Amino acid sequence: MTAGSGTVLLGRINGLFGVRGWVKVYSYTDPAANILDFPLWHVGRDGESRPMRLVEGRVQGKGLVARLAPADGDPIDDRDEAAALVGCDIAVDRDDLPPLPEGEYYWADLLGLRVVNREGDELGTVSHMMDTGVHGVLVVNGERERLIPFVPGVIVDDVDLAAGRITVDWLPDW
Repeated sequence: MTAGSGTVLLGRINGLFGVRGWVKVYSYTDPAANILDFPLWHVGRDGESRPMRLVEGRVQGKGLVARLAPADGDPIDDRDEAAALVGCDIAVDRDDLPPLPEGEYYWADLLGLRVVNREGDELGTVSHMMDTGVHGVLVVNGERERLIPFVPGVIVDDVDLAAGRITVDWLPDW
């Protein structure tokens, strides 16, 4: 999910942890703890964000917790100051993401691509992705919403980022 120009949305701050400025983090990465590999986060909401450093982060129970600091400041150590971050998105610079092997894609790269079937029928554009636990699902909006499993070589024939198109084995009336 693209959060803004040159950034990719990787998670969200969804609560407070303790009284010393730590926050709970919901990660969109797989595995979830991968979000802790990025030392600089862009934290914000409604299209506005500010850079923050990840001072500390760890798995806590079934979730993640983190301690943050403004990019040029001291770590947040106050629960009330941390509370202002709850509900904020976490994005990282696109250039900080590791390169992927051929045939693999970041979900953010698929958003907005046109989806056509083998016969050339336009099915719509990718509005977002869902994770079913088994594989990703393209949510395609056209004349109606379609949920198309993202299974390369079975349902997804081709992803052409340069052309802005995904070709699938999918009938229009499905």
